[in-house]
Amino acid sequence: QVQLVESGGGLVQPGGSLRLSCAGSGFTFSIAPMRWYRQAPGKERELVAHIFSDGSNTNYADSVKGRFTISRDNDRNTVYLQMNSLRPEDTAVYYCNAEVRAAWYSVPDYYWGQGTQVTVFS
Repeated sequence: QVQLVESGGGLVQPGGSLRLSCAGSGFTFSIAPMRWYRQAPGKERELVAHIFSDGSNTNYADSVKGRFTISRDNDRNTVYLQMNSLRPEDTAVYYCNAEVRAAWYSVPDYYWGQGTQVTVFS
């Protein structure tokens, strides 16, 4: 079955950096667009970054542009989120999301990891 396992969260001071990883299994990772979302306490889950299956295109939420970088290694079935210049408002649970299709014409299914906590504190 599809599994997504995030890691790399933790505590960091403002201005610091973290790199999140998400390892996928149970699907053809190399053809799956991948996304990172986050959810802060009392807020809705929001899209942070998106990467095409071949890594040729990326998109970011305005709040993280210039600070976060999404990348992927299809040989390792892993997507990354490099987070620099972290701010207290980046504090949230970060989730990895996979868009999986049985065939190119199929309606996609979306799968979620368990989440990893990122806390930015002074």
